[in-house]
Amino acid sequence: MYPDVLLHIDGQWKQAISGRTISIVNPATEAMLGSVAHAGTNDLDEALCAAQRGFESWRCVSAFERCKLMRKAANLLRERNEHIATLMTLEQGKPIAEARMEAFAAADIIDWFAEEARRTYGRIVPARLDGVSQSVVKEPVGPVAAFTPWNFPLNQAVRKLSGALAAGCSIIIKGPEETPASPAELVRAFIDAGLPAGVVNLVYGEPAEISSYLIAHPVIRKISFTGSTAVGKQLASLAGLHMKRATMELGGHAPVIVLPDADLDRAVRTMVAAKFRNAGQICVAPTRFLVAETVYDEFVERFSNATREIKVGDGLAAGTTMGPLANQRRVQAMSDLVQDAVRHGAEIVTGGKRIGNSGYFFEPTVLSRVPREARAMNEEPFGPLALMVPVSSLDEAIAEANRLNYGLAAYAFTRSAASSTRLSNGIASGMVSINHYGLALPEVPFGGINDSGHGTEGGADALESYLNTKFVSSLHAD
Repeated sequence: MYPDVLLHIDGQWKQAISGRTISIVNPATEAMLGSVAHAGTNDLDEALCAAQRGFESWRCVSAFERCKLMRKAANLLRERNEHIATLMTLEQGKPIAEARMEAFAAADIIDWFAEEARRTYGRIVPARLDGVSQSVVKEPVGPVAAFTPWNFPLNQAVRKLSGALAAGCSIIIKGPEETPASPAELVRAFIDAGLPAGVVNLVYGEPAEISSYLIAHPVIRKISFTGSTAVGKQLASLAGLHMKRATMELGGHAPVIVLPDADLDRAVRTMVAAKFRNAGQICVAPTRFLVAETVYDEFVERFSNATREIKVGDGLAAGTTMGPLANQRRVQAMSDLVQDAVRHGAEIVTGGKRIGNSGYFFEPTVLSRVPREARAMNEEPFGPLALMVPVSSLDEAIAEANRLNYGLAAYAFTRSAASSTRLSNGIASGMVSINHYGLALPEVPFGGINDSGHGTEGGADALESYLNTKFVSSLHAD
């Protein structure tokens, strides 16, 4: 069922010029699935030339026609959902139900950007002098280089691809080598919908080599990156050196504030689902649970009981609600963080160790009374670890929420309107969701501040980063 994945350059699916490939492993079984073509600089040169030609043609296509093609691609994704979801589960590990949801959500994101393209308006600025007209127009920024991660192979790629195409840009996507088949199917949907050759190009290979080559190249005018803060800072520095516009969606360490008046049933139900979705390998995953002392024991007990009900296994197996981690490195990272937290005085309430010897499975884990000095309280775990910490007041909770320089997502639960207002105003984060999980919809902003990056990849604001603003002032000749 799993294909050998090719590069897509200038309208053609092709092997790398060198013939090099990378092996793909099923994280649930550690069995080899297939391979993906490994691009070199010669392949990148072809992609750059194609993107330049593609941009010159695509920018001239009206927003109305771009919208129609994008909507067709979205419908193709929906028709192919089961096939794409199966590929995603095989290569990434997430339960098939989550993979189906991701593929359907990708289609919705395309639809949203398609409609936004038709509403990319300029404006008229009243002039001070008679005979002068002043207008502001929006133009596509140019060819885009997009770098996408393995944890959401469709979700992250589709935001960048849809934003670029809606604005009239061409794009080179550096897809994730660990999970290449599902983003390839995303590109295939656009090609089958009639996208002209060169407008979208897809490459895989050595991340550092590809990023340094593409970002510095004069053809590329904008970059979009989703990944770790450390790598993001390096790429942002390189983009700045070459005066390239950059959108950075980086790491997070999301706090969850649970106040004494919170609906604990709602908080537990919502946050258990959010914490262990995709085995916790989510940049907006709730991580530091800052729980009022008066309800701390009850909340931890309820949360832990719900965590124990999670069924870990192969994502294609019936009943599985959490799949494996991405690779052996992630398993070792979870084990190291748990052991470090215990050495600092934390208590393992449930979980805490690897499951079996085949596949990269790790138990959903709850750690109680985790001290601030523990590594997990300061480093993004990016896995199924829930860190419980009692707090004595709302002020203490907000202070701890803002202690780290991350600022991607934050959550809170309270029945008080006054507390809700203080939380929404006081938490330093690009996204705050109170009393529910309300993030990542196509129509809302998605992005962070501080070490979590800058820019947004959702909602109406997302299109702006793919557009130049041009001011035109004209004195009417007699």
